Amino acid sequence: MGDITGKVWGNTMEIINNDGFGFHRIFIKKGGYCSKHKHNFKTNMFYCESGLLKIKVWKNEYELIDETILEAGDQTKVKPGEHHQFEALKDTVAFEIYYLESLNDKDIDRESVGGQK
Repeated sequence: MGDITGKVWGNTMEIINNDGFGFHRIFIKKGGYCSKHKHNFKTNMFYCESGLLKIKVWKNEYELIDETILEAGDQTKVKPGEHHQFEALKDTVAFEIYYLESLNDKDIDRESVGGQK
């Protein structure tokens, strides 16, 4: 198991963290919420294992705050540069995943096509 770090809203356990990828298991007490913040380069993805997790995103393209409520098995992502905040509507266990957008589908340059013999 990884190191658990206490937070005012619950705790977080860092499972992996390197230059291009981060993976944390978080426990948020009902009513707990994180700071409103943004990541300049990383996409922030949330996957809800149990509970109810509200994700608020302040959109850059228009004047609106998007709210998404995640139940067990749901996920959502926040683009780099967008302010966001989470809040637990019930005791919640979730996974917080950080990755660089440059690691996407368009990263591959194929010279041939796969197949089957």
